[in-house]
Amino acid sequence: MTALHRRIYSDEMISDFQELSEKISQLAAMTQALRSENAELRMRAVSLEAENTELAHRMQQAHDRVAALLEKIPAPAQDEEPA
Repeated sequence: MTALHRRIYSDEMISDFQELSEKISQLAAMTQALRSENAELRMRAVSLEAENTELAHRMQQAHDRVAALLEKIPAPAQDEEPA
C-alpha cells in the first residue's frame, strides 16, 4: 500500500468511526427518551388503576342504593294489572 492509500483508508476508517459514534449517541438518547416515557406510562397506569378502583367502588355503592330503593317499592297488588 502506498502512503496515499493508507491515508485514504484511515480517513474512511475515521469517517466510519465518527458515523458509528453518532449512531451510538442517537441510540443512547433514544434509550433515555424511551426509559423516561416508560416511567411516565407506568405512573399513568398506576393512576388509572387507582381511578378505576375508585369508579368500581362508586358503581357498587350506586348499585346498592338502587337495589335498596327497589326493595322499598311496594309490589303491585294481585288484582291490579301492570301498566
